[in-house]
Amino acid sequence: MNDPQTNPAVPGEEPQDQTNPEAGQPDPFVVLEKLTAENAELKDRTLRTLAEMENLRRRTEKEVADSRVYGITNFARDMLTFADNLHRAVESVPAEVRAAAEGPWKALIEGIEVTERDFQSRLAKYGVKKIDPKGEKFDPNMHEALFEMPDPSVPAGTVVQVMEAGYSIGERCLRPAKVGVSRGGPKAAAAEPSDASAK
Repeated sequence: MNDPQTNPAVPGEEPQDQTNPEAGQPDPFVVLEKLTAENAELKDRTLRTLAEMENLRRRTEKEVADSRVYGITNFARDMLTFADNLHRAVESVPAEVRAAAEGPWKALIEGIEVTERDFQSRLAKYGVKKIDPKGEKFDPNMHEALFEMPDPSVPAGTVVQVMEAGYSIGERCLRPAKVGVSRGGPKAAAAEPSDASAK
């Protein structure tokens, strides 16, 4: 055993025996340091686990919200053919024939028109919206250009004809609108600078 009188402690040097000579117990400062380090490690692990759980909760909430909005995507995409056919049925009857129709023909035409409007409202109820971009600037995310046509009266890149309506669900494109785009007109106006940048 170390005798404090025969082996005096050298300043800056750790004592070799870290037990309390009187009680035969470990040095309380060493135990405190060990427990403090263990406590810091456990606290760090707990904080990391809590952060991980919070991230998981947020991710799960987003996935649940997305599944509510986008869960019917495939079904809605299949129903678009039905919507197109209703629209074609209405459009196939010239306006003058619709106006002059009487009796059962008038009822049939009106029934198809009402069915189309009702179907569109049902789609809208579930977040499916019709895209009718005529006169808007071409957006490759929402439109599919089928052809270009010269039209000097509108800026280049403007949708001038819609061949087939597009649809969106939530913020996503369900089916792009098939369009004809202008070319040869004046350039589209650039976005105006904000007041802050003009000063």
